[in-house]
Amino acid sequence: MRIMRMRIISCLLAGLTLALLGPQLLAQAANPDQVPEVNRNYKLLREDEDWSFLKDPKLREDFWDPIKYIPLRRSADDWYMTIGGEAREVWEQIGNDNWGQSPYWNGYLNERYMPYFDLHYGRHLRTFVELKSGLNSFRRGGPRPIDEKKLDFQAAFLEVGGSSGQKSIHLRVGRQELEYGSGRLIDVREGPNVRLSFDGFMLKSKIDSWQIDGFAMRPDEDNPGFFDNSPDHAVGFWGIYATRPIPRQSSLDLYYLGLERKDAAFQRGTAQELRHSLGVRVSRPIATEKPGWDFDDDALWQFGTFGSANIKAWTIATETGYRIPTILLKPRFSAKADISSGDHPTTNTLGTFNPLFPKGNYFGVLATTGPGPINFIDVHPHVETSLPHDVSLSVDWIVQWRESLTDGVYAVPGFLIRAGNDGQARFVGHRPGTEVRWQANPHVWFQADYGIFYAGKFLKETQPGRNLNYWAFWAGYKF
Repeated sequence: MRIMRMRIISCLLAGLTLALLGPQLLAQAANPDQVPEVNRNYKLLREDEDWSFLKDPKLREDFWDPIKYIPLRRSADDWYMTIGGEAREVWEQIGNDNWGQSPYWNGYLNERYMPYFDLHYGRHLRTFVELKSGLNSFRRGGPRPIDEKKLDFQAAFLEVGGSSGQKSIHLRVGRQELEYGSGRLIDVREGPNVRLSFDGFMLKSKIDSWQIDGFAMRPDEDNPGFFDNSPDHAVGFWGIYATRPIPRQSSLDLYYLGLERKDAAFQRGTAQELRHSLGVRVSRPIATEKPGWDFDDDALWQFGTFGSANIKAWTIATETGYRIPTILLKPRFSAKADISSGDHPTTNTLGTFNPLFPKGNYFGVLATTGPGPINFIDVHPHVETSLPHDVSLSVDWIVQWRESLTDGVYAVPGFLIRAGNDGQARFVGHRPGTEVRWQANPHVWFQADYGIFYAGKFLKETQPGRNLNYWAFWAGYKF
């Protein structure tokens, strides 16, 4: 009944919006002398979308275009509102979660609804509000924090700023999402049902070819009720992230990230953590028109204090691929090779790498299960193809070891799954996986995932060491 009520309410709201606003929108006049840039792609961060080109009624061709540009003032076409959103349904099933610590099949339904409202008051002032509702049904043991959030703000910020030539500066204050680089360190956590958000301020600037962001935030604590989220005052997060294009169609990222946690937990214990991260990333996008190489290489050094101990940790992540878009199936062959440091508890220096706020599916389709990118070495070959009717197929195989034999295996969010001092083996396991995705039209998509994590010698030594199974069916709609 709860699921049915949510679907009925969503349909009624969409219909009411179109009925009330449609006639006003279609009367909008256009400027025939301008040819605006048209980009109809839906972004991961919906605030990055720009639908202002729809001020020209002749460019409206989609069912939802009338609510993508709603004029707020007759005499100013840069006063407008955009309405959009998404609905997503996911059935997940996990067998032997944490390699047998939960020795049963756990199947459950996750639902996500995220409408947004983007209001522009001229060129220098903007408000963006995005709601989120994540519902979980049938999960044994009840929903986790990443599974359920009745209703709250995913984003709600005020943006003030302006631009002149190749220079611009904008200040955002309020609840926001962060997404940088490949998502390996800072990600919105798209895979789980409830996405991650932060409260604080951000200064976004463009200086010639540089895009430089500075921010100071606290992550949101997701509570399951209605509008009861609040900043986590035990965690502070700040940083500067700069990126610019470099020769050969590549880009360079330079960044500093600071993290403070009052009660940080690692295998060696719990204490206050103050961690600084300095990193560099060089990348080239995947080829789209002619055969070519792509890459994404990241190196990072961490230092700071953990209680009375020092912190010295590091990671190196590489991905190299080659795509051939000129032949049948447009295949891309790639391989990742990553390593991150682990701890040696007998020293007075914490060596465990902290991935900060990483994306869940860094290791493929096992987004909410299996190990995270902490104290690990992995090799990850991957093949993806494009099939007819906008269907894509990918297959990968991940092999993973521990970097330090005196540190354990951690989950994606960073908590310890399996202590390392009970086993001397380095090999954690290997995992084949596959994903099929069908983009039925610009709005509707379907996806199926399947993966098995075969427990290696370390997991069998520390017990339980059963093989983990995972599969999921996804369906989504964006507008």
